[in-house]
Amino acid sequence: MPVIRNLGRAASQLLQGSGCGCGVSLVPVRAIGVSPRQVASDASFHSVTFSESDHPRVLITGGLGQLGVGLAKLLRKRFGKNNVILSDIRKPADNVFYSGPFIFADILDYKNLREIVVNNRITWLFHYSALLSAVGEANVPLARAVNITGLHNVLDIAAEHNLRLFVPSTIGAFGPTSPRDPTPDLCIQRPRTIYGVSKVHAELMGEYYHYRYGLDFRCLRYPGIISADSQPGGGTTDYAVKIFHDAIKTGKFKCYLRPDTRLPMMYIDDCLKATLEIMEAPAEALTMRTYNISAMSFTPEELAQEVQKYVPELQMTYNVDQVRQAIADSWPMNFDDSNARRDWGWKHDYDLPELVTTMFSYLGSDSRVAQAN
Repeated sequence: MPVIRNLGRAASQLLQGSGCGCGVSLVPVRAIGVSPRQVASDASFHSVTFSESDHPRVLITGGLGQLGVGLAKLLRKRFGKNNVILSDIRKPADNVFYSGPFIFADILDYKNLREIVVNNRITWLFHYSALLSAVGEANVPLARAVNITGLHNVLDIAAEHNLRLFVPSTIGAFGPTSPRDPTPDLCIQRPRTIYGVSKVHAELMGEYYHYRYGLDFRCLRYPGIISADSQPGGGTTDYAVKIFHDAIKTGKFKCYLRPDTRLPMMYIDDCLKATLEIMEAPAEALTMRTYNISAMSFTPEELAQEVQKYVPELQMTYNVDQVRQAIADSWPMNFDDSNARRDWGWKHDYDLPELVTTMFSYLGSDSRVAQAN
């Protein structure tokens, strides 16, 4: 498969991440030169049974992105430092490398990924490797390889080794024909980005593997995620991170979306909490494999008004990026997450005022913010 090999080299140069999976006995056998009999034998030989009281052994792929490092920190507090392995294809910063186990893992390298799962006795996998919306549109072949081919590798390894698998989805999994205000869990999904198409594919494949092979697949549709300790990564909602950095550094911010563009958003602590909660939820409590989660919904103009309470002289201007604006206009304005709140008790902690206060408490050592306070 020379095309995939070449794309794998491109991925190694351009992006974060890698992955692995979760599984059962009836599994599809990939075209990797391994016979069905050998796969069955290997799966039986390497499987490890864990009791309810034992901590999971966790692998996080694409771990150097916006969410992976924070998730690793949360999980290590809960399950122990050495039970959570962070992985990516990029070199980690020293503070990340020395904070706990880190390995190189490329999700397009099926054999290596399988070895990682077997050698480390992985039982839970969080699959974060992906190209985001705007970046994916700039390189569709690479996004297709990473977001779809990489997912297939993860699903097959997950099914083979009986893992509990989490794959995040997104507001980008909906399109212009979906109900936008609010958007329910189940409705028409016709996204118009390769990122969105790949996430709908992940949702459906994960559900299929659950019903066909018994895979313990769990998925949350994230809104835009805002955090203080990561830089914008090419997503359409990243303006809501960049505004804080620019407000502190220069007192000026140029937004690439219209001032009235309403999108669902969430502070990273709520996102990580929800991710852990869905993974720990009893299987019998889950009525679906993919859930919406929500916390708040706002426009650039509303966010700027809240930021100006801390940086009164903030100058907000708009230079609309037609590509990202078209993406945002096809996405939900509000998420209906009533099923998550009913089934496993989801409840957010941060609304817009709390979000802005928290962001400036991390970033606001600058005299401009201090004077405002």
